[in-house]
Amino acid sequence: MKAIDCWVNVQMGDMGTPDYLVEVAGNYFKQGDDFFRNYSIEEMLDQMDELGIERCMLTTDLRRPSAHTMSFVEKHPDRFGLSVNVDPTGLMRAIRKLDAMARNHPLVLARITPFYYDVPPNDRIYYPVYTKCCELDLPLSINTGIPGPPMPAECQDPIHLDRVCLDFPELKLIMAHGADPWWNVAMRLMLKYHNLYMMTSAYLPKYLPQELIHFMNTRGKNKVMWASDHPAIQMKRCLESAQALEGLREGVLENYVYNNAKRLFWPDAD
Repeated sequence: MKAIDCWVNVQMGDMGTPDYLVEVAGNYFKQGDDFFRNYSIEEMLDQMDELGIERCMLTTDLRRPSAHTMSFVEKHPDRFGLSVNVDPTGLMRAIRKLDAMARNHPLVLARITPFYYDVPPNDRIYYPVYTKCCELDLPLSINTGIPGPPMPAECQDPIHLDRVCLDFPELKLIMAHGADPWWNVAMRLMLKYHNLYMMTSAYLPKYLPQELIHFMNTRGKNKVMWASDHPAIQMKRCLESAQALEGLREGVLENYVYNNAKRLFWPDAD
């Protein structure tokens, strides 16, 4: 079975060991020293081939792109897509950098993490990013749900996306990291807005609520995408947990781990 991993980090060794990251790695994800290292292109390709993962979405920061991460997408654009974390407080400076990145590199996705700013995503400070993503036809992910680090949570309630979807109906918007504990709100919003999706990154699939499994089996069969947030959750462990899900109807697992991401991020790829 083919798969696409929509959230992978290969440059954790470059990030040092800030207190919040040490706490998340140890207390939340139960990871050891292997969390804080860089991964090579060769070992990632070997692991992807072993698991049947066709592509990975690699994440870096727009303000200071990781040279290590960029080397993956430059050498193997057919296997690695690029996503960038955008700081909406950068306003026009951030917009210009995003535009340049999209024109010069295989950029597939922009990302925003509201808890960094403690500002909900319906605030006007985000609107220039939304506008530019619409212009570029670039999907955007926004973290939803209570975050693992000890950071503000209310700003990541998915109900804040209601106004965003109303104001930007053409924006392809993905709720990243699930939506715990607001799963029902997230599902109701996905029913309401055709361009709103979910990515279960940083969430082991065996812990997904039964309400979401039912949604994936029915009206949400094209809405939910798998992702590991490797190495927060090791890619192999996360994919095996997805493949072991019970109660999925025929074709739903394929949609979850491959088809939905392929359709949204690489619709024209062979």
